[in-house]
Amino acid sequence: MITQTSELAIRAMLLLGLEGGNEPLSPRQLGERLDCSRSYLAKVLGLLVKARLLRSFRGAKGGVLLARPPEEISLQDVVEACEGVLVGNYCRSLEVPGVAVCAFHQAMSEVHRATVSALARWSLADLLARPTPESPNATCKMRFRGWEAYFPQTTEE
Repeated sequence: MITQTSELAIRAMLLLGLEGGNEPLSPRQLGERLDCSRSYLAKVLGLLVKARLLRSFRGAKGGVLLARPPEEISLQDVVEACEGVLVGNYCRSLEVPGVAVCAFHQAMSEVHRATVSALARWSLADLLARPTPESPNATCKMRFRGWEAYFPQTTEE
């Protein structure tokens, strides 16, 4: 449902949201922490800069920072920066009032509306506030190197 590109973008945005400082993180630093290809990450960061979700800085201490506070960045913003506007292009008949459409196209239209609604409702700040299950055996694709420094696991003994 969400592409690898969007997933990497969300992970990068989470890391930048956690850092929350005034010092940009370089693509090299992000790549190491996210354990991903620097060239692929550079492409993703470029999309986020173009969408004005990140600010880019050149030079020896260059890198990227969030362009807005985490509470002002929705998952929809991030996904659409990577994939384009989410359009449910299932059936032209859906756009014409009074024209009957098949059940499949009605179902896909509902799925589209629900997806867009959920992505628009969740902000980066929401994800940062509730990062991961507290189970010591939980795995999460959104984690990155150094995650534990921000969210130490609590275990019951």
